[in-house]
Amino acid sequence: MAKQRGSGPSRGGETAGAPGAGGPEGGQGRGRSDRRAGGPPQRESRSKLYAEDVVKINRCAKVVKGGKRFSFAAFVVLGDNKGKVGFGKGKAKEVALSIDKAVRDGEKNVKPYPIVEGTIPHEVEGRFGASKVRLMPAAPGTGVIAGKSVRAVLEKAGVHNILTKAYGNHNPVNLIRATIDALTKLRTREQYRELRGVEL
Repeated sequence: MAKQRGSGPSRGGETAGAPGAGGPEGGQGRGRSDRRAGGPPQRESRSKLYAEDVVKINRCAKVVKGGKRFSFAAFVVLGDNKGKVGFGKGKAKEVALSIDKAVRDGEKNVKPYPIVEGTIPHEVEGRFGASKVRLMPAAPGTGVIAGKSVRAVLEKAGVHNILTKAYGNHNPVNLIRATIDALTKLRTREQYRELRGVEL
């Protein structure tokens, strides 16, 4: 019994040492929480100059010997609601990081486009791949009559009244690129006067 009693404290010492042994595990836990806490600053580092809209997130699975490795690809539209709009894409092993990459890539592609009184100056068509988008100016109060992908681009560009029609492939990425292509073809009256030297 004395040996058992003597072994009791040793067991107690072991159990008392367990929290100490758990300390490194707790330290690892804190490290993980720190890494998790490191996520929000990256989210805060997103663009503060432009409003963002995540249009699509694709998940890709790579099959390896140990199982599957997942990665995410994000497609984001950026704009200041005052005529500037652009898009970006990013890929990472986490959704938040892929969005951050897409935002940083989109900031490089933001360009100004002619928006007149909340609509576009004239009717125009844009193409990309098998997708085609037609943009038509509309009277005040009409609103943005468009699908999700085209609407994201037009709203971030500051368009409030417009009619749209999409033809062909309705892939969101293709529609966004086709919409951007259409916006690049827009010209104002002043720009046509300078190009042609004719009063309109």
